[in-house]
Amino acid sequence: MIYPDTYVAALYEGTFSVGFDNKFIRIPRDGRPFRASLKISLNPFLIKTPSKNILFDCGIGEFGEDTGPHIIRQHLEDHDLHDYEITDVFLSHLHYDHIGGLAHKTHGYWELTFPGAKVWTSKKDWNSAVAKDTYYDEEKTEFLAFLDAKANLHFLEDSDQPYPEIRVETIGGHTEHHLVLLFDDGEHKFMQAGDVIATRNQINRKFAAKYDFNPEESQRQRERLAKYAFEHGFTVLGYHDDFHPIVALTGYDDKTGYLTEPVEFYVPS
Repeated sequence: MIYPDTYVAALYEGTFSVGFDNKFIRIPRDGRPFRASLKISLNPFLIKTPSKNILFDCGIGEFGEDTGPHIIRQHLEDHDLHDYEITDVFLSHLHYDHIGGLAHKTHGYWELTFPGAKVWTSKKDWNSAVAKDTYYDEEKTEFLAFLDAKANLHFLEDSDQPYPEIRVETIGGHTEHHLVLLFDDGEHKFMQAGDVIATRNQINRKFAAKYDFNPEESQRQRERLAKYAFEHGFTVLGYHDDFHPIVALTGYDDKTGYLTEPVEFYVPS
């Protein structure tokens, strides 16, 4: 397939049923979650430009059922890329289904999945995570300590612009220091708001989620960011969407809200 010079693509890792034990159990993409569980799909996003190969969040890595670096490596191969060609990884927040892909074990030892990448994360979020005695469990705590020692970490302030085309802003809501990630090169505009706008249907939904750090702030930010995306022409990237993770906001109806249309970028089946 021939791609344009700059584009975004969803690198679908799978669909999972996630219960109170936080285990990601693989289910069919069109399947139903187990009782008292959430259905969660994972879509790291590749933004490819003439000078950079960027990931907005990087998946669950080895921390799910039948998951691992082989999945994202295969997707990168579909785009004529290798893992060492990823230049930057931007993290919306530090839940392990968004950052687990940063490292994996080979012969019992941790190694970086994207050894040439700068890893960009909220300074406050990172400091808070590494200060805890336990990051989920023993293995994930070891994983985070490895990243703290070996990853090429770059820390972001509450409002920051590390590149002319990339801007971040702390929005809170889902986690205390949650970021919205914005790409704008003057022609292409992409917005990834992590779990604040996680799916296409959340753009118009009003809800308070118990899993959010601040449910009311999440809802306020959803409304603000959807309005911003519509008014400024940003394509919305839904990290947890099952089938349509890349959508354009094409209109607004007073009764039903924003009109959303799936964008036909490359999305693996």
